[in-house]
Amino acid sequence: MRPNIVTEAGLQTRLGQWWDGIPLLTSAVVVVCGIIYLVCLLVGYDSFFEICFLPSAILSHFQVYRIYTSIFFHGSLLHVLFNMLALVPLGSELERIMGSVRLLYMIILLATTNAIFHLLIALLVGHNPFHPFLYLMNECAIGFSGILFSMIVIETSLSGEPRRSVFGLFHVPAQWYPWILLILFQLLASNVSLLGHLCGILSGFAYTYGIFNFLIPGASFYSAIEASSWLSSCVRRPKFILCTGGNSTGYIPTYTTQNTASSGLFSGNTWRNLSSWMPQRESSAQSAEDSHRFPGTGRALGSNQSQMVSVDNSDSNLQARLLDNGNLDRPSDLAATGARRQSDGRRQAADNTSVGVPPSHQGSVATDVEIQKLVAMGFEKTQVEVALAAADGDLNVAVEILMSQQG
Repeated sequence: MRPNIVTEAGLQTRLGQWWDGIPLLTSAVVVVCGIIYLVCLLVGYDSFFEICFLPSAILSHFQVYRIYTSIFFHGSLLHVLFNMLALVPLGSELERIMGSVRLLYMIILLATTNAIFHLLIALLVGHNPFHPFLYLMNECAIGFSGILFSMIVIETSLSGEPRRSVFGLFHVPAQWYPWILLILFQLLASNVSLLGHLCGILSGFAYTYGIFNFLIPGASFYSAIEASSWLSSCVRRPKFILCTGGNSTGYIPTYTTQNTASSGLFSGNTWRNLSSWMPQRESSAQSAEDSHRFPGTGRALGSNQSQMVSVDNSDSNLQARLLDNGNLDRPSDLAATGARRQSDGRRQAADNTSVGVPPSHQGSVATDVEIQKLVAMGFEKTQVEVALAAADGDLNVAVEILMSQQG
């Protein structure tokens, strides 16, 4: 008898699997920042004063390009390495929720708003009549860390966790987490831009609370970009995440687009679109609906603790069902899921029979469509089929299973 031999994958194989699990846009930003740093290192370029974020140059010479060039350049190997290692988990999670094109738009929006906050604070503090701090106008800031702080705020709001771990050393309340990181980085490294990181946090909170909603186009805008011919080669890549593949709202769980014009700022009645995008208070029923659409295991903003407990209980039941994949087709497994789901299945079968469509045929078509949606989100087809089988065809439950397996 052949003995059972367990071998570990080589370092190259594990690195390849890790890299393949990073969505397209996040990996593209890592590659671009890495290449730019290597080129600067090889050619000996260190004139960051020409491309950094410099408030005095932007205001006096209107060098707006500095807003975007400064985020891709880094001053040292540790600088670019630390920023990219922090970007991979943050960007990957947000990209799977929002989609690749929508995340790209969000990065551009955050870079722009970070710069606006930076300029306003530098002007107010640098030229205040009591004690001017003119050095803020001549502070040369580079690096992706400002956007990373914005992403930290957004991801913390999306997770709904009450406490966060700081480097695995201690836990702090979630609302304090970005501020604790701001203080720690300022204490550990004296050459970091306090104002740049602070503006990143402010932009993240502004995005979270819906202040930028009037600047966010509708879902049809992203769909039109994904359907364009010049982006077809990227869309076909397995790491590309469609905007329709993640959260149906695509922004923050408290933001909804049911009454928003689909064409966004770029077509149709501009005034009507702007008025419909203004932040509005949601009803409890609408918030509950958005929380069910959020493809994570945390609760949505504003939900109570009982919703989190119910999600945890459903996750434990789903994990127990995954342990018995070979018996998913038996009636006993269906009975174990509860009388409510069984009665729903009978009702659906009766509806299919009443319209003259064979239930087996209709179920196979629906399964193929669901598989394609989940594969478009970046999951493996085999895992998708197992998750759909375990979830009895429920797409939201299947997404929760796949996300828990990746976590």
